[in-house]
Amino acid sequence: MIATNQELKVKGINTLLNSLGDVETEKFISLIIKEKFDYTKWQTSLFEDLTIGEISKKAMYYQSTNQH
Repeated sequence: MIATNQELKVKGINTLLNSLGDVETEKFISLIIKEKFDYTKWQTSLFEDLTIGEISKKAMYYQSTNQH
């Protein structure tokens, strides 16, 4: 199911709040708003120092510890 823009914003904020807490979520949003932030460019370098195997292990660990 495709989320509406409003649903996506609410889910995103809730995810940030659950992960970072109130203060750190506010800091994160402020950083994103203040800086010219290119998510696509940032994401391409996010895992550049990891092998496919390392990324896979991290993803499997994340999935096993974050199932609801």
